[in-house]
Amino acid sequence: MGFIYFMFLALHVQFCCSRPQNQLDHASMGNSINAISPSVAYLSKKDNQPPPIETMFKLPSPLPAWPQGAGFANGTIDLGGLQVCQVSTFNKVWATHEGGPDNLGATFFEPSSIPDGFFTLGYYSQPNNSPLFGWVLAAKDASSGQGILSKPTDYTLLWSSESLNIKQDGVGYIWLPTPPDGYKAIGHVVTSSPDKPSVEKVRCVRSDYTDATDLDSWIWGSSNGINIYGSRPKVRGIQVLGVSTGTFILAQNSGAATSLACLKNLQGNFHAMPTLNQIRALLAEYSPVIYFHPDEEFFPSSVNWFFQNGALLYTRGQESNPVAITPTGSNLPQGGTNDGAYWIDLPRDNAAKDRVKQGKLQDASVYIHVKPMLGATFTDLAVWVFYPFNGAARAKVEFVTIKLGKIGEHVGDWEHVTLRISNFNGELKSVYFSEHSGGTWVSASGLEFQNGNKPVVYSSLHGHAAYPKTGDFLQGSNSNVGIRNDTGKGQFFMDAGANFSVVSADYLGSTIVEPPWLNYTREWGPKISYNINDEIKKVEKFLPGKLKRALDKAVSDLPSEVLGEEGPTGPISKDNWSGDERT
Repeated sequence: MGFIYFMFLALHVQFCCSRPQNQLDHASMGNSINAISPSVAYLSKKDNQPPPIETMFKLPSPLPAWPQGAGFANGTIDLGGLQVCQVSTFNKVWATHEGGPDNLGATFFEPSSIPDGFFTLGYYSQPNNSPLFGWVLAAKDASSGQGILSKPTDYTLLWSSESLNIKQDGVGYIWLPTPPDGYKAIGHVVTSSPDKPSVEKVRCVRSDYTDATDLDSWIWGSSNGINIYGSRPKVRGIQVLGVSTGTFILAQNSGAATSLACLKNLQGNFHAMPTLNQIRALLAEYSPVIYFHPDEEFFPSSVNWFFQNGALLYTRGQESNPVAITPTGSNLPQGGTNDGAYWIDLPRDNAAKDRVKQGKLQDASVYIHVKPMLGATFTDLAVWVFYPFNGAARAKVEFVTIKLGKIGEHVGDWEHVTLRISNFNGELKSVYFSEHSGGTWVSASGLEFQNGNKPVVYSSLHGHAAYPKTGDFLQGSNSNVGIRNDTGKGQFFMDAGANFSVVSADYLGSTIVEPPWLNYTREWGPKISYNINDEIKKVEKFLPGKLKRALDKAVSDLPSEVLGEEGPTGPISKDNWSGDERT
């Protein structure tokens, strides 16, 4: 009988997949980088098709003329006497055709078509597994001869591919500029010749205009001791002044480090950030289209609809006397910390409770938080979606899909995606897909688009995590055991631009009035009233011993928000509210 039941469970296998994410262990002190190399998997190529990088990516539709106002999308940004612009035209210098993501290699480029008066700060590199879509900053000293830029005094050869026994275009050489005293090098120079580059090739930047750099995404690695990464400011947030330069970093596997810096916005203001009219235009152009799984039962709603349909505020010590919440949340406690003194719950009436759980898609709104990022050279539009209820989780255990009872259920579910937009030209550069306690940045070149330049987002079944494509995403450290996050293109979807509200943009001052519910910092759902171990045991009794242990470990490794142990806090309480997104 046990075997028959086990096989019956196997018939319920639906979508299952994993989101294995090799996190980079790295540390930096000042402007120095120390990196632990990820393993480089050399896979056989499936065909002889040209690599994707040989195609230049462009957004599906031409950019509109943005509304006039302030310094947004003017082409250049003043960092306090140092003017910078984004350069997206390149000349290929050297390429390798093995290693790196998908074992397709990487290509190294010299910026080209630099505007008059501007100078290159470093070269660009990108994996070959995606269309060419990159940029680097060029700089111009506009400080009336204060010497913000300077030629390097020499170069140090850090690495060459002479001994590399893989397919490559000739031999590549990577050089580190030697800055004069009081200056920092911003990027590497790449040549296809062993001769030192000219000191005219790049400029170094005076130290007070620089900040500490950290490793970003992995670009390529070789078997003879190096890895190539993108670069980004080490500290990132809405008040942080570090500016990304788009250049790459060579990290030695031996622990030796390069001394590259990023830039710093000494202007210290937000003159390049969009006005409210420009924000609305950006949302009209880029508002994501969110698709729900065909089997989804719990849809989003507006916060006001949730309150108007019976949501209750509970106070510790007065649990028998909850109060109705006003439509705007004006009677919610403001500020403070999540001390357990208050929480929100569904209506008491069972029929009303079941109705509110389902949400109301027709009424749903998204809530926009506008964030200056990377020294206010980019605008992050964080698009927050509220779901009254998060459904129960399901687990994959080898080839079996198992419902986990009440595990994963909780009242109040806040999810988001973030659009990262260049303040130089208003172009969408990437989208962040929030997936429970972390998430993933995806370049615009890797997105699915609909109705012009609107990125498509897929909301996972019951858990509502955001993904860039349909499929089976498994949460957990084991590729065969974990919590399922299934996405699919169901008949129900929402265009985030159809009904949105800009709820926070600090740099706009009193232009934006934050709704009272935004500053409610306690939980949007009660703590659970069931024992997770008991729920697991109900499931495990049908599994062989090996699978029981695997499921137990998978569940124990998950954060409490996935298990549904208590309701979540609202957007303003998340660390990404004032910082960068968590990856």
